[in-house]
Amino acid sequence: MRAFLCLGLLAGLLPMAAVAELALEVPVIELKPKPEDESITTTFVFHNKGTKPVKVLDIESACSCLSASLDKAVYAPGEMGTGKAEFKVSSFVGRHEKTVHVRTDDPAQAEWVIPFVLEVPEVIRIEPKTLQWWLGDETSPKTTRVTMTGSGPMKIKAITSTRENVEFSWKEIEPGRVYEVTLRPKSTGEVMLGALRIETDSTIPKYQRQMAFFSVYRKPESQQP
Repeated sequence: MRAFLCLGLLAGLLPMAAVAELALEVPVIELKPKPEDESITTTFVFHNKGTKPVKVLDIESACSCLSASLDKAVYAPGEMGTGKAEFKVSSFVGRHEKTVHVRTDDPAQAEWVIPFVLEVPEVIRIEPKTLQWWLGDETSPKTTRVTMTGSGPMKIKAITSTRENVEFSWKEIEPGRVYEVTLRPKSTGEVMLGALRIETDSTIPKYQRQMAFFSVYRKPESQQP
């Protein structure tokens, strides 16, 4: 019993191993661009909560749409650091989770993962996004709904098709808000993939043209009788 007590006392007197620990002040970094934003930039704060300096060796993003940098390379114990991140919004809509990976010289934290959440407001919703028929199906019409979900109404100016082997029409259900587009292939005898180009009167360039898709595919064996 005495031997165990002595060992415990000796262990308590030994210095603790020095470690580095880079950590954010928040669980996740949130980015909330406006509908018209092409990109969004934010700054974030973190600390070295460990007991030894940590050196940043490299920073890599899991997505080409996200880039980040830190204000320096070495952080002393207890030191605060700041970072900067830029997200290229492009055609992203809704919630997206992305990460940046920071390599350090500390084996205990060789990689520090910085989590980001991007919330891009929806302006136009197309449901379903793709209208599909199987080879040999009847050429019955199918409908997709275009809903203007932004803060203001938008009108559809025109719709064109990338394929001639279809017939389509559209009508306004709720002025400036809801439209229905009906499409029918002239034949389902061959595989086909195409799109409807939907032009709107949006003042935001990236929402002036939207796409809905249609296809004729071979039915998977698992769905065949």
